[in-house]
Amino acid sequence: MNLRPLLLVAATLVLLSYLFAGRVTRAMPDLEVYWTAAVRARAAEPLYRVEDQHYQFKYLPAFAVLALPMGLVTLAQAKAIWFPVSVALLVVLLALCLRLLPERRKPAWLLVGAAIVTMGKFYGHELVLGQVNLLFGVIVVGALVALRSGREAPAGLLVALAVVVKPYAALFLPWLAARRQPGPAVAAASGLAAALALPVLFYGIDGSLALHRDWWRTVTGSTAPNLLNQDNVSVAAMYAKWLGPGWTAAWLATLTGAVLLAGAALTFLRRGRLPFPDGLEGALLLTLIPLLSPQGWDYVFLISTPAILYVVNYEDRLPAALRAASLLAIATVGLSLYDVMGRASYARFMALSVITLCFLVIVSALVSLRLRRAA
Repeated sequence: MNLRPLLLVAATLVLLSYLFAGRVTRAMPDLEVYWTAAVRARAAEPLYRVEDQHYQFKYLPAFAVLALPMGLVTLAQAKAIWFPVSVALLVVLLALCLRLLPERRKPAWLLVGAAIVTMGKFYGHELVLGQVNLLFGVIVVGALVALRSGREAPAGLLVALAVVVKPYAALFLPWLAARRQPGPAVAAASGLAAALALPVLFYGIDGSLALHRDWWRTVTGSTAPNLLNQDNVSVAAMYAKWLGPGWTAAWLATLTGAVLLAGAALTFLRRGRLPFPDGLEGALLLTLIPLLSPQGWDYVFLISTPAILYVVNYEDRLPAALRAASLLAIATVGLSLYDVMGRASYARFMALSVITLCFLVIVSALVSLRLRRAA
């Protein structure tokens, strides 16, 4: 693999980290949520509290337990540590995505450059928030790369870890089972069972069960108020913005979700004897996550980095109309910057759910590549 593009990216990111670390670490509100949860877990205190309002902890209890080392330092120290770690994770994610491609049809610099231009604003938002989507992306893509290397059990354990970091990685569990390779499915189930039992060490059995009930109430109870949020890019939010919240929007979102999952199933069924079909299927599932999750925030699309590399790498294998639409969608995502468009135009842009439509086009491109036996 030609590492020069990644080394250049890494050097640039190190420089940016040095220049902006102080400004970013004064923010990072989401990291504060994780740090608070780690402190509470260490003291076996309730994790899910209404008084936290918008910054309620919404992850599995096991996440708070795994985050315990973060709670051993001050919040300022945790931010100072997590920022450079996140920058490093971005470089690792790009490197892993390059390894995911069955064949390199475009130069590495073009693929990495396309990912950065398209996803740059999402990467930046991730760093400012102190989120864990980069970590999530590295874990899932790492699992896919492990599958390519024949390391089935480690891949399954990584998927289980991904579910702990972001529960919507559960979308990968039926996919692992459908592959009819028992190794990763059994490893994922075992790892997930261990993770769900982890809080027992601090809260006991009854306390752990209560935590999981509180988690479910928190996640389901905070969904509806967020549908009309400007940055929500899920298909449920798209219809709610267009039609207003209600039965019609919910029904259309359910129907669209079913179509997307059917497309993923069709993609899987057409894998045949293609070399490493798991890569494209994993890229597709990652792209579906923010579309299907009712709380799919725009910056979560950074986990679609593999999808961008696939579309750019195989763009010449797409039908002419879909090729043009895909490249336009990629350009629209990358160039739709708040600072360039201004507050009013950007608000209108997000209210129309243009970002969601762009990624629906990218999903279509991935499905088409499989139907045309390109990847």
